[in-house]
Amino acid sequence: MTTDEDLSPERREFLSALNEHRALFTATLTGLSDEQAGSRPTVSELCLGGLVKHVGQTEAQWVAFALRGPAAFPSFADTDWQARADSFRVLPGETVAGILADYAAVAARTDDLVRTADLDVAHDLPEAPWFARERWSVRRVLLHLLAEVSQHAGHADFLREAIDGRKSMG
Repeated sequence: MTTDEDLSPERREFLSALNEHRALFTATLTGLSDEQAGSRPTVSELCLGGLVKHVGQTEAQWVAFALRGPAAFPSFADTDWQARADSFRVLPGETVAGILADYAAVAARTDDLVRTADLDVAHDLPEAPWFARERWSVRRVLLHLLAEVSQHAGHADFLREAIDGRKSMG
């Protein structure tokens, strides 16, 4: 049986960095009620629960891209903008526990990709106004995911501090 210690240093570094930043990110929900997780404590439209939902959905879509290429993304014209907006909100019936469980399942799939995928396989990015016409390798997708989690961990810190003064670091 292969363990993480048997992985290449690059793969171990990806796993370590992703899990470190995910822990900082998801810790911002620790001890919050479902109502607090859905609150918007700043002038931003962002809420903590919605931010974790969004990152989980984004991570899942990029893993699908790494495995299947641009077909993993809907065409720009077919994008469901309401569903995208809802990914940033805690909807009725959603809970902190459910949001965290969903994100943990996505993270586990991403970690499996890190452990097993050929990091050099590349796909054309889907057509969208925000993408240049280029190819991304699985390695580049993982770097993008690390940036995505890290960026939103910073947003989450501000939101949590606005709710009750708690900080994830410092």
